Amino acid sequence: MTSSCPLSVSEICHHFGAQRVLDGISLTLNQGEIFGLIGLNGIGKTTLLKIILGLLRPDAGSVTLFGEPSHQASARRHLAYLPEKFNPSKYMTGKEYIALAHRYYHLPYDHEKGRAEAQSLGLNPDALDRRIASYSKGMGQKTGLIAALMLSTPLIILDEPMSGLDPMARIQLKARLQKARAQGQTILFSSHILADIEEICDRIAIIHDAQFRYVGTTQEFQTRYRDISLEHAFLSIIGATV
Repeated sequence: MTSSCPLSVSEICHHFGAQRVLDGISLTLNQGEIFGLIGLNGIGKTTLLKIILGLLRPDAGSVTLFGEPSHQASARRHLAYLPEKFNPSKYMTGKEYIALAHRYYHLPYDHEKGRAEAQSLGLNPDALDRRIASYSKGMGQKTGLIAALMLSTPLIILDEPMSGLDPMARIQLKARLQKARAQGQTILFSSHILADIEEICDRIAIIHDAQFRYVGTTQEFQTRYRDISLEHAFLSIIGATV
């Protein structure tokens, strides 16, 4: 790593045809923080994450990961990513998928650590020996999370990680992300579950109409909108009414 800054996004712009999706987006993440990205469905959250990951080239602007341009493969070796639509091979067992992720990073897979990680997320460790085809949506999501978290990368990027998780699993995941933060890892995740964002994030960004409408700490957000619910504060920021 050439820099201790996990992520720097500078003046990112992107269009799909004539549609403006991102317009002058800038963001810097600090080491050891949980950062939440909030926005309506289809508003540009996943597009921004794909640009950060080097999966999509922006029309303008730049992204660096630990000081390296994000489109360089060497920059991405320091991060783990779970996409919104996680769809591993149904013919693999959970353990085989997690071991494959480790091989990609040239890391050995620790079977007992994998079982412990599964337990921490409320997944029966024995399920890792079954084919993913037999999994529920929640079990599949937990398998992807186990793989991402076990890699212990300095930066973890999760796109809608709460998707498919029941209330207990959400609580367990939030506890696990807080543990990762305590170990110095940086987590960037998108979500439309505002209560989860408010509970565990150090800072948040609200994206709407191609721009950030709010970037700041959760404490500042709570102070500014202390007289109304988080949901109504969000609606106020994006100029929506119900």
